[in-house]
Amino acid sequence: MIMNLLRKHWYDIGAVLSVIVGIYVFLYHGHLTSYQTLMWVSLVSLFLHQVEEYRIPGTFPGMVNTVMYHSEMPDRYPLNTNTAFYVNAAIGWTVYFLAAVFAEKAVWLGIATIMISIGNTIAHTFIFNIKGRTFYNAGLVTCWLLFAPCIYFFFSIIQSDRLADTADYCIGIALGIILNVVGILKLIDWMADKNTAYIFSRRNLLPEHRKNH
Repeated sequence: MIMNLLRKHWYDIGAVLSVIVGIYVFLYHGHLTSYQTLMWVSLVSLFLHQVEEYRIPGTFPGMVNTVMYHSEMPDRYPLNTNTAFYVNAAIGWTVYFLAAVFAEKAVWLGIATIMISIGNTIAHTFIFNIKGRTFYNAGLVTCWLLFAPCIYFFFSIIQSDRLADTADYCIGIALGIILNVVGILKLIDWMADKNTAYIFSRRNLLPEHRKNH
């Protein structure tokens, strides 16, 4: 029961969490370092990016299944609601949250999350639009309004404050690549099931495919 609720509304919960974290940063930013503040803002950017992908306009699932995988079952294959929950909430939220909590104590973890943000920005800006022959896909706006500034200020802060050493970069970049490839792409493949019961609603499909589902 709880898992079914999470699969259908994890991104709505993320929207609420974005407000809570935003209020926390606003009230306590004076007690946070620039790096800590940025990591919490980065978490908020992830929440809002997922809202654009899955709620408003929310057509990311249909776009990925159709454009990237040429699926004839865009409401469930290969990306389904179960996979989306584990990729975005179980993995994504956890990594970004820990990067904010540990902050300067684990800059390598911050680098890993920024690698995810970079991967998303590249995918939404170029890969999805080129393959889909579009100028916009769900998630693109938050990539440039939120991810891009976070990426810029992240590297500005760690360089100016000398927070990262060679080990941080090596571990962070390696982990970031693993999270992008294994934690997202491979997980979609591993959890793909044409007979799955975890189906996206019609609103998560591209408009031209809604009438058939």
